[in-house]
Amino acid sequence: MAQTKLDLTGLKCPLPALKTRKALKALKPGDKLEVHCTDPLSVIDIPALILETGDSVRITEQAGHRVVFLIEKTTPPARRQETEPEASP
Repeated sequence: MAQTKLDLTGLKCPLPALKTRKALKALKPGDKLEVHCTDPLSVIDIPALILETGDSVRITEQAGHRVVFLIEKTTPPARRQETEPEASP
């Protein structure tokens, strides 16, 4: 398991969420990503992104405008087998 630090201080919305999404794609399940942000909207955008990706996130530090998120890449959920409804006779 690896831990990567992503310094996004000074970047404004939507860049923190976009760069976090890109960094998450390179991680393997169990890897951690520490994201440092100063954009006040990141406390909304980053958790919303993680809700979408299915990973886990927690805020480990919040002082003034500085927020540090710790994101853990989880195993992607198994895809559901889509079944087509049977045609009526």
